Amino acid sequence: MKKGFTLIEILVIIAVLGVLASAVLFVLNPMDQIRKSNDAKRKASLGQVQSALELYYQDTGRYPASSSNFQLYINNVTISWGNSWMPYMSKLPTDPTFGKTFVYYSPASSNGQTYYLYANLERGAKDAQVCNAGNACTSITSGGAGAPSATACGGTCNYGVSSPNTVP
Repeated sequence: MKKGFTLIEILVIIAVLGVLASAVLFVLNPMDQIRKSNDAKRKASLGQVQSALELYYQDTGRYPASSSNFQLYINNVTISWGNSWMPYMSKLPTDPTFGKTFVYYSPASSNGQTYYLYANLERGAKDAQVCNAGNACTSITSGGAGAPSATACGGTCNYGVSSPNTVP
């Protein structure tokens, strides 16, 4: 008597393992988990910038101006995302996805008393903290002349934080 598996038994085992692997991938949805992780990084990054902006405000009594490409503009110098902003941040964060960026906007009419920070959350309406049911934040669409476009983030600017005196 020979010991071992028959071809049919091996095929059944492979089929069962395939069904289990498919079920695990369906439940875990790795792409959605990556999007969720990127969105969490964006929120944390904007929170860090927000804290640094509040420190800057305490020191100067105003928030930095925004450049024409919606970055920090201080003393006639644009501070790009990913560069140092000492002593407030050793490095301004960048968006975790290539082709996307954060948007900083301080309306000239606010005289440095208001700012908005925007990002594009990949999960859109699936995220409870997203603006306007996953559409562009209301403040960006009503910003008027000089305000960033609703897609300045490299996608729909559907998440925002702002100075304490306004709502994104």
